[in-house]
Amino acid sequence: MKVRGGEESGGRSGARSGRGAPVRTFRDLVAWQRAMELAEAVYQATKRLPDSERFGLSMQLRRAAVSIPSNIAEGHARQARADFLRFLRMARGSVAEVGTQVELSTRLHLLEPDPQLHDLIAEVARILQALIRSLEHKERHT
Repeated sequence: MKVRGGEESGGRSGARSGRGAPVRTFRDLVAWQRAMELAEAVYQATKRLPDSERFGLSMQLRRAAVSIPSNIAEGHARQARADFLRFLRMARGSVAEVGTQVELSTRLHLLEPDPQLHDLIAEVARILQALIRSLEHKERHT
């Protein structure tokens, strides 16, 4: 995992970025940065849904998308690896929820297929999985 210019922190492990600067807040985490981009993209996509879905898929998609960076931030702020892992797993579940809802919206012809959105969903899922694996490895070896 990378932060701006370096490696991503696994929480309170003392990890440093590639430039030698410690990861100080959740904002330094690439997982959070990309999750924020995904939330913004979901908000833009849901603007194209019909009004009849304002309180259906639109709200569900937005809530799931917002929960991804929110869980990353909350888990990191708790300053305990076990808590961070638990919240990262919740974020990973929300990514799956967003992916499913985007696919359903496309199948129902409520949204046009959007390869960039699908790629961003897949990227956030990969980043979260790699961060989870890294933290699990550190947990086993400490």
